[in-house]
Amino acid sequence: MTIQETLSDAKKIVVKFGSNSLAKSDGTINADFLNSVAESCAALAELGKQIIIVSSGAQVAGLSAISGWAHKKDMHYRQALCAIGQVELMNRWRSAFAKKGLHVAQLLFTKEDFEDYHHTLNMRNTLFTLVDEGVIPIINENDSVSFEEYSIGDNDNLSALTAILWSADALVLFSDIDGVYTDNPKTNPDAKLVEEVTDIPELLKSITLGKTNSFGTGGIKTKIQAAEKVIASGIPMILANSSTNLSALMDGSHKGTLFVADEKTAFSPAPSN
Repeated sequence: MTIQETLSDAKKIVVKFGSNSLAKSDGTINADFLNSVAESCAALAELGKQIIIVSSGAQVAGLSAISGWAHKKDMHYRQALCAIGQVELMNRWRSAFAKKGLHVAQLLFTKEDFEDYHHTLNMRNTLFTLVDEGVIPIINENDSVSFEEYSIGDNDNLSALTAILWSADALVLFSDIDGVYTDNPKTNPDAKLVEEVTDIPELLKSITLGKTNSFGTGGIKTKIQAAEKVIASGIPMILANSSTNLSALMDGSHKGTLFVADEKTAFSPAPSN
């Protein structure tokens, strides 16, 4: 199975974008990037694909909207900042998709929502209704009410939980890296891209886990956790660089890492050029 085949076969796709993908170097929201995402999603919708977006970026959007709060580390300020930023973030997404004639809807989830039967039933029904009506659901964790001891904590795992809830055919995590490498490619020029992962425990023995990035809350560790979740439910996961898009992954012009359940084969690094 390849990334190209996975996306070609998938009708229901959950796509996650991290804060580093959505933010420019100065920390403000990258409107051009959001516009490109909307254009890609609209093209896939024309092919009969259904898309749900899990979007980080509330805190980044809040920092770019409210000056003077960047230094405030108090939890109440951080939660308030997310409340401000979520409005800014959704307004940017709404504007981007409106240019393609598509509506968006905001859903904010917490860990508790995924553990309550009635909550999950209503979440699932809402997602199906929105998607069936051609609306793009945009999901984030409800950071303004979540607390550390009882939060999902990162949108990699949130996107995995969403994919399972919606019975998605594929999960795509877009990040600032091309995929899983045997080591950090930014510091080790000999690091190799792992194009397919079929045995996560074996993978963990063979790679070096990096640290959390500057804007986001996750890292390669949370992406592997997300892969473990969805693979257990029979959903393949793709990790790719946000400089590309779904269309480029579908036509094979860009690579990434595909996580699939296949006990017969082991992961293999991409050949070096």
